[in-house]
This record gives sequence, C-alpha cells and structure tokens, in this order.
Amino acid sequence: MSLKKVIACLKENKSFFITTHTNVEGDALGSELSFCMLLQAMGKKVFIFNQELPPQEYLFLPGIEAVQKLSRRASKLKFDIFAAVDCSNLKRTGEVYKINDGNKAILNIDHHISNSGFGSINWIDSQASCCCEMIYRLYKELKIPISREVALLLYSGIVTDTGSFRYSNTNKIVHRITAELLRHKINVAEIYQSLYQNIPFGDIKLLVNLLSDIQTDRSKRIVWFRIPGKILKKADLSVDLSDYILNFGRQVRDVEVILLFKENSAGKNEVKVSFRSQGKVDVNTIAGFFGGGGHKSASSCTVSGNLLQAQQKVLKKVKESLAKK
Repeated sequence: MSLKKVIACLKENKSFFITTHTNVEGDALGSELSFCMLLQAMGKKVFIFNQELPPQEYLFLPGIEAVQKLSRRASKLKFDIFAAVDCSNLKRTGEVYKINDGNKAILNIDHHISNSGFGSINWIDSQASCCCEMIYRLYKELKIPISREVALLLYSGIVTDTGSFRYSNTNKIVHRITAELLRHKINVAEIYQSLYQNIPFGDIKLLVNLLSDIQTDRSKRIVWFRIPGKILKKADLSVDLSDYILNFGRQVRDVEVILLFKENSAGKNEVKVSFRSQGKVDVNTIAGFFGGGGHKSASSCTVSGNLLQAQQKVLKKVKESLAKK
C-alpha cells in the first residue's frame, strides 16, 4: 500500500492507539515515540501501550514516560485507529492486540520481510533499514519539522537496527538520514553509552558466566549460548544481556550463525530463540519454520519445550540450512 494512503489515514482520523512488539528495543521504542510526536504535531490524541514497560537502558529516550504497560485502563480507551509499528504480526504485541475490538482499522507500519500484512492499512518496506527510517519519511512527506527530541529518537532506532552501522542494512540512505539528524546537535556519545555501555556491576559476573558457556558445532560455523530460566529468575537483571551476548558471538572467526536460547523464567515450557547471521544463511526462513521471523540476518522465534529440546530442534534446522551452502 502506498505511503499516500497512510498519510490519508493520519489526516482523516483523530485518535490513535500505538503499540509494538514484545521485548522492545531501540527501533521499536524510537518509532513509537517519534510517531506519537508526529501525530501530536498534527493535533491528534495518542495513547501508547506495550506488553511491558521499557527496559532501563531506554529510559533516556525523550517522551519515554508516555509508554505505558498494558492494563485494564487500555481496554476502556476510545480511539479511531489501532497502529502497530515495527511488528511483523499482531501476536508479537503480546496481549495488546486484544485491546482492538475488531471494529477499528489497523495501521501496520513495518520493515520486516516476514510481515504478514495484518493491517487494514499496510505500509511494509523491507528495504528500509528500520522502522524509524519509515517514520522519518512520514515527517518529510507531511513537512513536519524534526525537533531535537525526534532526531534523538530516530537516530537511536537507526543505531539499534543497523548494529551501530555495521550490519548489511546500512546503506547510503541511512547515512544521508543520519547526517541530517546530526544537524540537531544530538549527543551520539551519550546515546551510545546509554544503549551499550550500561551493564550494572551486579550483572557483570553473570554475563561472563554466560559467555564462558559458549557452544560450537564441529564445523565451527555455529555458536550458541544458553540462559536457563532459573538463572533469569534468580538474577533479576536490570538490563537485557541478549545483545551483548549475540554481539560477542559475532566476533568469532568464520562463524555463520549465532544463536541465543533464553528459557522462559515464569514457568512456561518455552524458549525464546534469537538468531544472527553473518550473511550466507537466511535466519528469517529458519525462524519462520517455528512461527517467528524478522530479517534475513536477524530473527527470533519461540519454541515449545525445555532448553535442551529447543536447542535440538533449532540446531537441526540451522545445520540443514548450512548444508545447502
């Protein structure tokens, strides 16, 4: 669907309910908040509800206090449009999608190649580096000035989803947009420190232990890490260590696929699996086999079973994919 239809939707409606996927990160929050500010600049009423509150490392983002945790209050709100940003399918919102009574139009703004096209109005651009890039385009099309706060939000989303400009989705468009955002005198050093240099002393030993448990296959092309649910429950982490672990795995020479198996800490018999690929393996397809998705080089899914069972299921599919290369 064209960008023009999205813009028409924004102009024709007065109130919007915004949400994104669970386990939020910089692009999800950056696109939610910058989209919220765009709508407010248009005189719209906006609500933001997610499955959970933002992690500590994102509390520096401007307007973050507007992001609320799903509650009974959300079910009583009146709004015209249910908007999901940076979300490949409705169930990725957790329980939030149930707030929509079925009578409200759904606006779907996303860049994931695995997006199911669940919206009444769909704007899906898998060529975009991140959802924040798409929100940036909305600002330009609507000729709404980008404030310093919005620039910081958009930059944070771009940094997160491009791996600080290291991933293959980094291109000349990304650098052109970033150059414009930097004109607003945002402090990139502080942003980087908030996002990536904020592990509390209390979590350092656990991170070291998890990294030392690195596993490899015989070919040395797959590395994986495991976080048992009992450890998560006991540790009560103040930050999510997933990206630190996955990025460490990327440093291994000749590795093709990096995996993180994170067992549910609330007693559910399931494991969240995060995939990273160095380029040769399409991990979106593998994650899709288990009902997940994302991008060719970064995806995730949830697999039923305990840690060992999930590990066996996923490694089998990864090895099958590698055997074809």
